[in-house]
Amino acid sequence: MSDPTAPVLIATFSAALGLFVVAAFVRWMRRAKESPVEMEAHQEGGQVSVPPPVPPVYGGPYVTPRVAPPALPAVPESHGVPTWPYRKLDFLWMGGIFAIFAAMSVSNTTVDADKVAFTPSVLLGSIIFHGTLTLITLAVILFRIGPVAWLGLRWKHWPWVFLIAPATVMTMWAVFGGLHALGYMKWMESLGVESVQDSVKLLQTAKDPTVLILMAVAAVLVAPVSEELVFRGYLYPAAKKFAGPWMAAICTGLVFAAAHGSLVALLPLFIFGVVLAVLYEKTGSIWAPVAVHFCFNGATVGIQFLARQFPQILDQASK
Repeated sequence: MSDPTAPVLIATFSAALGLFVVAAFVRWMRRAKESPVEMEAHQEGGQVSVPPPVPPVYGGPYVTPRVAPPALPAVPESHGVPTWPYRKLDFLWMGGIFAIFAAMSVSNTTVDADKVAFTPSVLLGSIIFHGTLTLITLAVILFRIGPVAWLGLRWKHWPWVFLIAPATVMTMWAVFGGLHALGYMKWMESLGVESVQDSVKLLQTAKDPTVLILMAVAAVLVAPVSEELVFRGYLYPAAKKFAGPWMAAICTGLVFAAAHGSLVALLPLFIFGVVLAVLYEKTGSIWAPVAVHFCFNGATVGIQFLARQFPQILDQASK
């Protein structure tokens, strides 16, 4: 049986694009029937409060009454992640992000991972690539809104990340364990799919300490910051602007999962991506998804390093 990874990844990217286009069109048709004030409130998910009319102001018995100019409606109260900075022009960079990850993900499936030499220069190039993608995203958005307001950096309840991050990671492990108990991994193996991601396999088998260090840095530091700024910080609210929060979470979750180029990790990473988007929406701060992503990847790297030192632990866990 041929490896179905590439067709499934293409279908996943196509599903994400199709769902977004349909949801955005339906949302646009509904908003076209609303007044401008209602439309803006709908976009932000807030309520518009119109102040009471201002009474006429009299200047005396011989002066024509002056009516104060009507006050403009109040700015909608924003709930969750704000979308007001985004414009239709953002379709260009949204499409750019989509195309870059789709092309990279699908092209990587044609390469035999066992024959790829993961040298320090290759890993360093990957880090530079993600850093460049992040800088471009920052350049696209920061001329419209400051980073504090954009990413909710002044989150008053930031100490909650010390509870949210480990609790979310434990919950995700429970979900992954449930999938495993339901036969998900056996199903993947029956399809002839590699059961271990390339990054995890590299952590398990690499001999060069420089490679291990760069891989750990990429997974624990670069990925949580870069991927959260691109996928949750930019792509999610931009998609939310045009397709609504839930469809944005689903579509960006699909792109996030498929971007990793692994069929066995596709469903788990989709669930993880949706959870990260929901955390961002509920807290209004990028600190929450970054902390969860950092904790998740850090735990994965730590477990693999522990397994290298004590291989009997991994053998017992796999039985």
